[in-house]
Amino acid sequence: MTAERTELSVVVERVGKRYGDKVVLNEVDLAIESGTIYGLIGPSGAGKTTLVKMLVGMETADTGAVKVLGRRMPNLSLLQEIGYMAQSDALYNELTGEENLQFFASLFKLRKNEQKERIGYAAGLVNLANELKKKVGAYSGGMKRRLSLAIALIQNPRLLILDEPTVGIDPELRLSIWNELLRLKREEGKTIIVTTHVMDEAERCDELAMVREGRILTRGTPAKLKSDYGVHSLEEVFLHAGGRRQ
Repeated sequence: MTAERTELSVVVERVGKRYGDKVVLNEVDLAIESGTIYGLIGPSGAGKTTLVKMLVGMETADTGAVKVLGRRMPNLSLLQEIGYMAQSDALYNELTGEENLQFFASLFKLRKNEQKERIGYAAGLVNLANELKKKVGAYSGGMKRRLSLAIALIQNPRLLILDEPTVGIDPELRLSIWNELLRLKREEGKTIIVTTHVMDEAERCDELAMVREGRILTRGTPAKLKSDYGVHSLEEVFLHAGGRRQ
């Protein structure tokens, strides 16, 4: 009986990146299976955002290779397949929420009936359906984050990359969003990459990589990481891993 072949959505091989004298990523390796939720955990400045920008094609590696959905990045033709939510909201404040969604939907060449369906779904998911006629300039910070998440989902991507997606979002809606992410993985087979500082969110990921100073300190399932380090929480794993040399 042959072993089942695992399909990989993302492969990062010995990637390095520096800005001037500052090393941002140092020989990073990742292999992310399709249809999983993969978490990147680490403090601000650890290199997580630079890494996810490489996955989207917004940054290029100085050394090593980044492959997404079987193709080397950057690759413009892949943008239709990738939904990206940045840490900073890239929205048009003078437009309404609905107009923002329509604009981004048009970039992905969705037909009119598809646009309407996807806008309804995405706005409902983030609880903005009743706020779409308001200009985004009048939105609160939390509402802007929710709209950014809706935009990341608008073209029904195969790969969803979310950089700190629930910052500024109330706990009830945060739980609702995570339940939908889990459904997208389970029922639609989407691959989801999330950066987070929130350890209860990290517990929901299938696998984690803990990042500090541009290096991956350790990786594995939440249960395996706690078992390997003989601790009861992911915070303790991070503290123990951070004290060890690679």
